[in-house]
Amino acid sequence: MTLLTSVSLAALLGLGLGPALAQEADPDATIRIGSLYEPQNLDNTAGAGQGINEAFNGNVYEALFRLTDAGTVEPVLAESHETSADGLTHTFRLREGVRFHSGDPLTSADVKRSIERVRAESSKSSRKKSLATISAVETPDESTVVVKLSARSISLPYNLSYVWIVNDAAGDITSKEDGTGPYTLEDWRRGSALALARFDGYWGQKPLNGEVVFQYFTDASALGNALLTDAVDLVTSVQSPDALAQFKDNPSFTVSEGASTTKEILAYNDRVAPFNDVRVRKALARAVDKKRLLNAVWGDYGTLIGSFVPPTDPWYEDLTAVDAYDPASAKALLAEAGLPDGFDFTLDTPDYDPHPTVAQFLQSEYAKVGVRVKINVITANEWYTKIYQSHDFQATLQEHVNHRDIVFYGNPDFYWGYNNPDVVKLIADAEQAPSEAEQTDALRRANRTIAEDAASNWLYLYPQIVVANANVSGYPVNGLNSQFVASGIRKAD
Repeated sequence: MTLLTSVSLAALLGLGLGPALAQEADPDATIRIGSLYEPQNLDNTAGAGQGINEAFNGNVYEALFRLTDAGTVEPVLAESHETSADGLTHTFRLREGVRFHSGDPLTSADVKRSIERVRAESSKSSRKKSLATISAVETPDESTVVVKLSARSISLPYNLSYVWIVNDAAGDITSKEDGTGPYTLEDWRRGSALALARFDGYWGQKPLNGEVVFQYFTDASALGNALLTDAVDLVTSVQSPDALAQFKDNPSFTVSEGASTTKEILAYNDRVAPFNDVRVRKALARAVDKKRLLNAVWGDYGTLIGSFVPPTDPWYEDLTAVDAYDPASAKALLAEAGLPDGFDFTLDTPDYDPHPTVAQFLQSEYAKVGVRVKINVITANEWYTKIYQSHDFQATLQEHVNHRDIVFYGNPDFYWGYNNPDVVKLIADAEQAPSEAEQTDALRRANRTIAEDAASNWLYLYPQIVVANANVSGYPVNGLNSQFVASGIRKAD
């Protein structure tokens, strides 16, 4: 029997990992993970959705760097990293002995091609613009990658953590894979489950289990029932306090609350009237009792943040006092904007929890200030093509899971169309800052401006709650960027 010391247990908990097991774990166990987020395909540059990050990031694919569950960036496939004095040349030496699942060795050509995949014109990666300062990627030998920049990029290692290193010979990866991670794709039954098998040729520490199966559900109730009936071992993110109540005082389960980066937002199309008027956006922000909304959806869980930046980002500031709940002020602002009788708009709402509930709450709140909302329920695929790609909408609900994603407000071409030249410049200056302190200062100022502009309506920050069978441990509990690294999960006999 293996016993953890108090020091090692504290270290595990400090990294945001689930509780340790006191019983002997089965090294060949199958870990069954319940999730609401099935990928649309298997390529994170092809509009696969957040489900592909959950299943593949750190499990099937790795990058030069990784975002840890504690929110720090550490090297993975990059053994060393050197930066020139002017900050425009970054040289990476690759880790030796790394092989893809197909057996091919990792080379600098694979890294070059992987970076080019994300930057390609056809790429649908939300991080594509973050790599725009890359002017060239050179491969002087098979173990060395040289990235040349047109301007400083203090976030380059962080941004490269989003670039999966794919075998250059893999071709189309929308339904297959060839990564370097601790698991290989075993099977994908669309609409049902995605199975990953331990990769025995993995260069690093071997997984503490033999197989991981992500089982997909279309609603939170079915997900909770699957855990109760032992159809799954753990749930990556509980979606309602009602579902949580049945597990909290049950010794058969462990409930863990971690840090989240998932923001529920009402995004306007800032290009079109009346949402191009800051007074209208501020009125809509003030018309919503967000504390009551959060309580209606999450009970005692979740956080009000007042902006797009969660507390885990270095430039976080509590901006909940900006455009705080004030219906009388909301009516006055609408009148000032020439809309004393309110207006009508369509709210495109994803069909999965909790969006329909949130939409109905907003509809009720806005009616009190004379704004009439038509709710149009759409699928995740429709949201991607209609909203994200075509910008064909007035307003929409969406959860944004990415870490450090304030940069999206510095891109006027992003789906919500926010365009403030001062913010664009602050975000660009932050990226070229010579120090992290100067980067943090610029992004904090940008965040305050975005909040004062009410660029979107930031409703709340999701709680990150993982529920697992009591015989399971070592799972991540912080939902940073929606990833769910599974190699440390153990299950007792």
